[in-house]
Amino acid sequence: MTSLKNDLILRTLRGEKTERTPVWMMRQAGRYLPEYRATRARAGSFLDLCKNAELACEVTLQPLERYPLDAAILFSDILTIPDAMGLGLYFTEGEGPKFERPVRTAANVDKLFVPDPNQELQYVMNAVSTIKQGLQGRVPLIGFSGSPWTLACYMVEGSGSKNFARIKKMMYDAPELMHRLLEIVSQSVISYLQAQIEAGVQIVMVFDTWGGNLTTADYQEFSLAYSQKIAQALQANNPETPRMLFTKAAGVWLAPMADAGYDGLGVDWTTDLKPARELTQDRVVLQGNLDPTALYASPETIRQKVRNVLADYGHGHKHIFNLGHGILPDINPEHVTAMIDEVHQSSPAYHK
Repeated sequence: MTSLKNDLILRTLRGEKTERTPVWMMRQAGRYLPEYRATRARAGSFLDLCKNAELACEVTLQPLERYPLDAAILFSDILTIPDAMGLGLYFTEGEGPKFERPVRTAANVDKLFVPDPNQELQYVMNAVSTIKQGLQGRVPLIGFSGSPWTLACYMVEGSGSKNFARIKKMMYDAPELMHRLLEIVSQSVISYLQAQIEAGVQIVMVFDTWGGNLTTADYQEFSLAYSQKIAQALQANNPETPRMLFTKAAGVWLAPMADAGYDGLGVDWTTDLKPARELTQDRVVLQGNLDPTALYASPETIRQKVRNVLADYGHGHKHIFNLGHGILPDINPEHVTAMIDEVHQSSPAYHK
């Protein structure tokens, strides 16, 4: 196994004392980079880019060529699992992902299966292996999946949604069916993330994009319980591999989330880090949480916003600097330089 030249984020997730705050960005390989747009054009489509190991590796490494980031993240999509289940994932320009065969009935659920990560999802494992070779131990590689609830939202709605009427109707009128669906998806996520670890990722992250649309009781029952099941299974098989969970708009639930078996929790920009830290009592690493739209501001303003985030967390070694959600596609890449440089300059004072 290649020794890491930069293991700062791993040390942070292990709760060790560190010299500065690590930094990476959600969607750091993306449309804001002209080199990414060029590679995607060569690939032909977003899905073709995901399924080509060499090109997925190329775009994963692009932000590391520009910026001194502390982690790479696998270039893939959160909807690989339902696509592998045969639901017919496709993308419409300007409208996001859609499924040809959404899951709406008990008969639809009965047809679902746990994809074999070394068959239906082999292209993801090929990408992980190729990226690991390309990284040459520069930084750790983060693997990821969508959460069971978030994947189920897309599977039932058939696309993104404003009010999630279809899946909430299923949840309220047919909770047993909803749990059957979530159980199949959970086993799929466990298998998928386990295979990513075996292929070489050193951190795994679960993205629960739509968990924040639930009531507290429903979040606990239909989202967090399944995220916890995933964490427990992965911890049992891979105790040395850190696990992270990001639920958008979930600041009010950080305390129960801290008990779900994850080493780190993502915090979006609507929850300040100081109260987040109080809620979690330093039991977990907190990741975040610069408002992504702050990167539209001037470099001087961005630097001040970075200092504000660092000060909000305060002294300690359990903070990973990140945006509060993914970087937006029309951000000036030079503004990212200002953000990262300010983290490097200002964070060491909080680690003394």
